[in-house]
Amino acid sequence: MSQDPYVSVVIPVHNEEENLQELSRRLTATLDKLGKPYEIVLTNDGSTDRSAEILQKLHEQRPQQIRVIEFNGNFGQHMAIMAGFERVRGEIIITMDADLQNPPEEIPKLIAAIEAGHDVVNAYREQRQDQWWRLTVSKWHNRIREWMMPKLRMKDEGCMLRAYRRHIVDLMAATGEATTFIPALALTYAENPTEVGVAHAPRLAGESNYSLYGLIRYNFDLVTGFSVFPLQLFTMLGIVISCLSFLFVVFLLLRRIIVGPEVEGVFTLFAIVFFLIGIVLLGLGVMGEYVGRIYQEVRKRPRFVVKRVLEE
Repeated sequence: MSQDPYVSVVIPVHNEEENLQELSRRLTATLDKLGKPYEIVLTNDGSTDRSAEILQKLHEQRPQQIRVIEFNGNFGQHMAIMAGFERVRGEIIITMDADLQNPPEEIPKLIAAIEAGHDVVNAYREQRQDQWWRLTVSKWHNRIREWMMPKLRMKDEGCMLRAYRRHIVDLMAATGEATTFIPALALTYAENPTEVGVAHAPRLAGESNYSLYGLIRYNFDLVTGFSVFPLQLFTMLGIVISCLSFLFVVFLLLRRIIVGPEVEGVFTLFAIVFFLIGIVLLGLGVMGEYVGRIYQEVRKRPRFVVKRVLEE
């Protein structure tokens, strides 16, 4: 390239063959209007459709502006973005999804906010065009996240249309974490973050790559990666239950002395025992999430494997 790009757009791609041509057309049209050099970094995250073939053709059409990173398997959305972060050249880095639910035409809003002096620009979706159950889950999760992690101020953590200054991206790429949540990680390094509202469109084609299980895993990564609140919650819960259990034992002892032996309350005791066992198992599950993250980190395995890179 004759000069380093001013803007880099990083996009993870997983089975988006029906959207890639339109994405390229609209995105390049928007970036061309900026009048500044740019690059588009597309990471093929183990697609099993024709995405790899289409990405290669897009690179051949604009070899100086479109770069392609191809994984040898599926490593997840955030690792695909991290791979792009390790190779970007621009001063302003934009992330977005390939499904066109975040219109590329909104990118100038984010760039304007960065140029105004902000180092991280998060976006929130205005009038979201998603299924009702996704809207409900997102609404309640945002409330729970605000309660558990008040320092992570985001109106809409699920919107991947975001902008970062280069030094923020360099810090995130240097962490080397096996699992992470990029928007929250960026806020831990940000000095002057802000948020802007952006449009949201229905998915152009194809289906979402996030199943219900994937959304649950996504939220576990956020909570366990940036807060020890669940562990603190279960510590306090354990103290409260222990105190109540002691008082209950004293109550049963006094009742036996005053009333005498009885068997009518046996089913109540079973119910209480089952409830306490459920609490214990839930607590073990939360601890397992943290232990699992430690296990992934100490193995020191590569976070992702790059099969090839298409670039000039």
